[in-house]
Amino acid sequence: MTTTSNSLIRPQFTTIDGLSIRYAEGGEGSQDAILLSPWPESVLAFDQVWARLADHTHLVAVDPPGFGKSERRDSLMNPQAMGDFIVSVADAFGLENPHIVGPDIGTSSALFAAAAAPGRFRSLVIGSGGAAVPLQLTGVLKEWVEAPDLEPYRQMDARQIVTVALSTIEGYTPPPEIREDYLSSFEGDRFVESMRYARSYPDQLPLLSDLLPTIQTPVRIVQGSEDQVVPPVNAEFLHARLPHSRVDFINNAGHFCWEEKPDEYASLVTNWWDEGHVHA
Repeated sequence: MTTTSNSLIRPQFTTIDGLSIRYAEGGEGSQDAILLSPWPESVLAFDQVWARLADHTHLVAVDPPGFGKSERRDSLMNPQAMGDFIVSVADAFGLENPHIVGPDIGTSSALFAAAAAPGRFRSLVIGSGGAAVPLQLTGVLKEWVEAPDLEPYRQMDARQIVTVALSTIEGYTPPPEIREDYLSSFEGDRFVESMRYARSYPDQLPLLSDLLPTIQTPVRIVQGSEDQVVPPVNAEFLHARLPHSRVDFINNAGHFCWEEKPDEYASLVTNWWDEGHVHA
């Protein structure tokens, strides 16, 4: 188990749908929330906001299959299938009506989950993830999605690829233990195989676009104003089509806004849980 001496997050493993899934649990209260780790990070990405979120709510943070240190199943490496898996996570932990916090790759899978299971989830907090149709991505993420094949990436050191991605986090350097957790989570072939998820966007996001007007779950879209790989048009695309949504841009934050501006991110999430989602 990899954790930090100061972290409140204590990862452990359970089996869901036959897969070894890493999760962390904490907090208490009358509400539940599933936190989905962003890419290429892990449940420890929530280290800075964990205490604030746990003051309000019982938390279950999960590395989705193929991400962090959870076991991969190739058939789950797309947003729609991952959305169904999120429903299985809620079932496995006995969470009747949880919130979902799904930044980055969790944006699309959380929305698919809400579409597949109407009324199952109390609300969503998403953002910093590809959503727009046609595809609107920039930088390295655009390259990863549009690369003709994966072979060149198989020849690269996966730890170096993740190091480059993490170098774009502005104003915050993850502690060595957390950084090592991120790097080890995607070493070997784990990073290149995780790319399959984002590379499914050209086929999957049009399917999601058609579903957006049917999603009645309240959705808060949170994104850094200076996101280097997911332009603001993605958040605006969702906001224009979801019946019950609001969008918030965190000023002077990049893609990893949950780490770059943790106080603002945590406030947006907890205010939403307390009352915001009721009025969306």
